[in-house]
Amino acid sequence: MAKTIKFSIRQDGQVTEEVTGAVSNECEQLTKVIEDKLGKITNKLYKPEYYQTVKDVSFQHNTNTD
Repeated sequence: MAKTIKFSIRQDGQVTEEVTGAVSNECEQLTKVIEDKLGKITNKLYKPEYYQTVKDVSFQHNTNTD
């Protein structure tokens, strides 16, 4: 699934961002640079995807030909 960031800017200047397609703390990694430039964060709401774990799958290949 593609990761996207949606920004909404209100007339009073308040910015809201919403990340979709990210699990665990991927959303924070995606938005860190932007948030640092925007300034003080007043509130964070985490979607259920934030609490999911990233499944890292690795395979081991046996090269023995005995």
